[in-house]
Amino acid sequence: MNLSLYIARRYLLSKKSRNAINIISGISVAGVAVGTAALIVILSVFNGFDGLIKTLFTSFDPDLKITSVQSKTFVADDKLLSVLRTDKAIAAWSFSLEENALLEYDGQQMIATMKGIDENYLKVTGLDSMLVSGEYYLKYNDIPTAVAGRGVSYKLNLDLDFLVPVKVHIPSRKAEIRGNFQDAVNLINTRNIYTSGVFAVQQEYDNKYYIVPLSFAREVLEYDNDISAIEIKLKDPKQTAVVKERLTSQLGNTFAIADRNDQHRFLYQVMQSEKWVIFLILLFILIIASFNVIASLTMLIIDKKKDINTLRSLGANDSLIRNIFFAEGMLISLVGAITGLLLGGLICWVQQEFGIIKLGSEGSFIISAYPVLINPYDFALVFGTVLFIGFLAAWYPVRYITRRFAISDY
Repeated sequence: MNLSLYIARRYLLSKKSRNAINIISGISVAGVAVGTAALIVILSVFNGFDGLIKTLFTSFDPDLKITSVQSKTFVADDKLLSVLRTDKAIAAWSFSLEENALLEYDGQQMIATMKGIDENYLKVTGLDSMLVSGEYYLKYNDIPTAVAGRGVSYKLNLDLDFLVPVKVHIPSRKAEIRGNFQDAVNLINTRNIYTSGVFAVQQEYDNKYYIVPLSFAREVLEYDNDISAIEIKLKDPKQTAVVKERLTSQLGNTFAIADRNDQHRFLYQVMQSEKWVIFLILLFILIIASFNVIASLTMLIIDKKKDINTLRSLGANDSLIRNIFFAEGMLISLVGAITGLLLGGLICWVQQEFGIIKLGSEGSFIISAYPVLINPYDFALVFGTVLFIGFLAAWYPVRYITRRFAISDY
């Protein structure tokens, strides 16, 4: 065993002549451990929320979404369809058509986004799995039906009894505008549709979308074959970046291809920013806690001056003496880091398995307890960061304090 490490280990475990040094050493280890555990827990909770949001969006958002750069709508021509058919990484695709509309139901009105979808939509997303009431139908006995977001349903006070239809009002694209305001009603296209179900994905979507058949959307918008987007599901979502790059190359600058991060870029950027801001705050607290390491090493060096004299008499040089106390400081950080990783991992596992810490009152959130997702990368990052801080905390007293209290005396 390395001599400096062996002596440092003995110093760490043995009882010091002054009890205060033992207390400070224990506080040093505990401070590093608590800071390390806090970093692991915070990063794991943010990972959990990130995974939860991505899972929720998966029910509504496709792996890839193709839209036109030049206009709101476009027609999927043979060339575009040929690219989709020949790409073996694509499992399915669906056409959609979106436009804002005024919805009216039993005296209640609101502006929502009408989204027309075709029969392949469930092959691309899992919207039917997010229903909270009713059934998923786009057609019932040859009558077009719709599915509403929970927020839309709440604002319109929708019933699913097929007795009263929702009136969808959209300005006509083809009607001629004249000076007589009494004829303004002729400028509005109105169609009736019954609501068969209500879904809940995420508040942004629940308060926004009213899902209708694609044929119904085209009829009220006066389109023949136009669509707003092509939504794509991949056989392997891990190939998203590769497929996105390939489709971009094949389709050129006419179309924009967005993956899930692109579709919610601002939200993901905010979440990542919050995660790393919290990480830096806890890191700063960990740095403050590392001052205990400096204090512990300083007092230990003073306490062990007689041992230093003995070592010098036995032939120890300045380098060996510095290495002993430097190893002592690193051992404090190492023990604290390992303890903190185990403690943080245990807390995360308990929360993941049993959901002890709740988000709020029952039924207020999609999930009842804080979500946790353990990522080995976070453990490696935190462990390396803690050891680096420990290195700096040990280097200062070893570099300067030994010179002042030990080596300079000879």
